[in-house]
Amino acid sequence: MNKVKFWNWLDEENTLHLNGTIAAESWFEDNVTPQMFKSDLDNFTGKDITVWINSHGGDVFAASNIYNMLKEHKGKVTVKVDGLAASAASVIAMAGDELLMSPVSLMMIHNPLTMAFGEESDLKSAIDMLSEVKNSIINAYEKKTGLGRVKIAKMMDSETWLSAQKAVELGFADGILYEESNNIPMESFAFDRMTVMNSIIKRLPKAKKPVIDNGTSYEQLKKRLYLIK
Repeated sequence: MNKVKFWNWLDEENTLHLNGTIAAESWFEDNVTPQMFKSDLDNFTGKDITVWINSHGGDVFAASNIYNMLKEHKGKVTVKVDGLAASAASVIAMAGDELLMSPVSLMMIHNPLTMAFGEESDLKSAIDMLSEVKNSIINAYEKKTGLGRVKIAKMMDSETWLSAQKAVELGFADGILYEESNNIPMESFAFDRMTVMNSIIKRLPKAKKPVIDNGTSYEQLKKRLYLIK
């Protein structure tokens, strides 16, 4: 019985579709893991390849492993983002010799996340670890974009979302797919989570009466918005 993979090589085109969560391990082969990725990539040593990405991200260490595989690949690596390259998936995208984005796609970068428990020293160690992981991620973005590390760090702090055009402007991408067939100029945009939330809050009427029909007040709604992550 053939197993279902969340990527499939097309021999005639040397094309890989990388969809879904990036993980160190997979129980049902429904995630993208370095080991499974390498087993397919090894079949195309020295050949030019195209990697389509549509992923919300996942394990940053697994993504770093895949990033290194693509950087070490002897043929040209063309990365095409057809949906979303977010979080750890954006790190993999940086490995492309050429990175092209669909005009309807997005890229998102943010700070690494983890879960920690224990005493004070354990939590401090987790903070130190996250700082080092962030620096390693910045290395990939800096190498691709040429942007300063401080600017990239601030973009990660804000959880920044980039349109295809904005990604090209900032150097995260090299071009936009299908643009030859569309002479209409596209608007570029970048937004971050806190800016969007603050904009919504500023627009709320500061009234004592409920601001929505169920009786929720301005202050209650404001608190709920700040809880959104």
